[in-house]
Amino acid sequence: MLTGVSRVQLRRAVADLPAYTPGRRPPVGAQAFKLSSNENPYPPLPSVLAAISDAAADVNRYPDMMATELSEAVGASLGVAPEQVVPGAGSVSVLNHVLNAFCDAGDEVVMPWRSFEAYPIATALAGATAVPVPLGAGGRLDLSGLAAAVTPRTRVVLVCTPNNPTGPAVHADELEAMLAKVPDHVVVVLDEAYLELVRDPRAPDGVAVLAEHPNVVLLRTFSKAYGLAGLRVGYAVARPRLAAGIRKVTTPFEVSSLAQRAALASLRARDELLRRVDRIVAERTRMIAGLRDQGWTVTDSEANFVWLPLGERSTVFADRCASAGLMVRPFAGEGVRVSVGEPEATDLLLEITAAGL
Repeated sequence: MLTGVSRVQLRRAVADLPAYTPGRRPPVGAQAFKLSSNENPYPPLPSVLAAISDAAADVNRYPDMMATELSEAVGASLGVAPEQVVPGAGSVSVLNHVLNAFCDAGDEVVMPWRSFEAYPIATALAGATAVPVPLGAGGRLDLSGLAAAVTPRTRVVLVCTPNNPTGPAVHADELEAMLAKVPDHVVVVLDEAYLELVRDPRAPDGVAVLAEHPNVVLLRTFSKAYGLAGLRVGYAVARPRLAAGIRKVTTPFEVSSLAQRAALASLRARDELLRRVDRIVAERTRMIAGLRDQGWTVTDSEANFVWLPLGERSTVFADRCASAGLMVRPFAGEGVRVSVGEPEATDLLLEITAAGL
């Protein structure tokens, strides 16, 4: 039995943190499609599973702390030097490291909102202040607004493209216009977690942007297109000096040996994996077309999810989906994000939405 009252105080930033809300999981024993977490519906390829199995024999040993081979392979795939690559336990973890590397207490981080809900959490933990900038029409980022929100206290600007949870990707010309306005001592983070799913020809080439702008940092992940969400491996790409700073604040041995081997095997099987991505994109197209044919408002999406701006009806709609065996992600008062999954899940969604609200 616990006795007494603890008088230990949490850091104010921790006590005031908003909770990160994960996607709904089906109840234990229930049969349901999980479209609430933007997961890849396909299991790992046999070659990737074999690499994980082989790596499991050495889990009594620490992994390569610097993830040297993975950094070299990622660098080669992007045409950048290995020292520009900083692996971490998913792009969320790498984001934390980026903010800790560049932000002191009282600094500002400019971010779009609504966007990835880890942004304000990571900002607060870094001791910085979040400066949210509302989205524009159609769930698009207002890049002019982001640039205008920069002050002398701004250290980082976050650009989520495609934006989670609304779906649109930024365009190269508007990004260049924004970068021209942002001082070159301010870090601009391009969060490209869904990059491989983008088909918009106006989207920027992140590596080319990085080559032209020394203050740009890219965030990428193996969780989405590569289907390794359960192993947690992502990376930042930056100029060598900035990458070295980010690397200094990473957790030692952060990327497990299993994750490193799986990521390497996934890179080797990239062409095969990207054919799966093409199928996800085709299913995304079918989902959006089906919803719009039924009269629903759906924002353009370049990711593996679609956004229904349902406002106050969001939670009711999500509950109705759950009752029918479909788990989706509501954002109370704003909208519902529906991940692209199996074709059967799309069929069920369109059955539910055919009845309207």
